[in-house]
Amino acid sequence: MTRMSITNMPQAATLDDAESISRTLARAFADDPMMGWFFPGAASRELDLVRYFTTIFTRQYARHGVCERTASAAAFWVPPEGQPKAVPDADTVAELEEILGDRAPLFRDAVAAAAEHGPQEPHWYLAVVGADPAARGQGHGAALLRSGLAKADAAELPVYLESSKPDNLPFYEHFGFTVLGETRLPGDGPLLWVMRREPRPADA
Repeated sequence: MTRMSITNMPQAATLDDAESISRTLARAFADDPMMGWFFPGAASRELDLVRYFTTIFTRQYARHGVCERTASAAAFWVPPEGQPKAVPDADTVAELEEILGDRAPLFRDAVAAAAEHGPQEPHWYLAVVGADPAARGQGHGAALLRSGLAKADAAELPVYLESSKPDNLPFYEHFGFTVLGETRLPGDGPLLWVMRREPRPADA
């Protein structure tokens, strides 16, 4: 059992944390199949990912979601009341398309494809969770996952996520998620697994 230390204790993330969070997530997602598909240039991927995560954190999730961090990880959640507002506005879309360059059409198609499989019931959505590879195995991601799941459980709501990394599925399953299905993203993109977790009572 991983012991909770001061470095992997979840705390609220603010806009002042944008730089460090974005660098952490850029390292966390460096080998993610979907991010590798969006940003195929290995030499520039980390910088592109930093810009990508900075944009979605500062424009979307920090404003309309529940964002938490540890010393080496971050997670972005969206409760039901934030979901209509967390959709990127025109300025955010334009900034993301500038970052993505000629991959922007693939990104738009991927977002549309994922939305088709989105749940209709009230739920919490885990948009992003990632830990710096240098700190993996120290409980950072698990601590953030437990923190967000506790909030969803308190609201008696299920949680949904998508993952394009098959190695991560057992990790999520350990926390009660089950795979609902898989879909291949447009343009011969990677597989995306949709997962759901039932709410658990407080004493479970």
